[in-house]
Amino acid sequence: PQKGKLTPSPVDFTITPETLQNVKERALLPKFLIRGHLNSTNCVITQPLTGELVVESSEAAIKSIELQLVRVETCGCAEGYARDATEIQNIQIADGDVCRSLSVPIHMVFPRLFTCPTLETTNFKVEFEVNIVVLLHADHLITENFPLKLCRV
Repeated sequence: PQKGKLTPSPVDFTITPETLQNVKERALLPKFLIRGHLNSTNCVITQPLTGELVVESSEAAIKSIELQLVRVETCGCAEGYARDATEIQNIQIADGDVCRSLSVPIHMVFPRLFTCPTLETTNFKVEFEVNIVVLLHADHLITENFPLKLCRV
């Protein structure tokens, strides 16, 4: 939807070792519980992405928490699809071992030069995703992915 009426779509999330995908040795992961919400994954391109995140518990110390904005371009043709994901912005929202049960605000302004409304045609798409990335001191990298729909109103 390039232009049009925007319906907010809030998302609540919980991140634990059990909710993670692509984990080779789940038993070796330290225990943690991170909760939060994004106020909407349908976003007006001129308004920031907002929400909050709370580290309820973590056995391992946290190094940092980041928000990554990723642009995903997909081109299709007779031979198949080519998909290219580019990180266009990275914001550190917490540095060091975050206090437990403290609400960390999520606030990301969309960069004007690298974002556009979400676009989808028969054989070409420009989409956006935000990743919440938690880096633990044991060098464990935890990533949660949320697709976004950007539009102008």
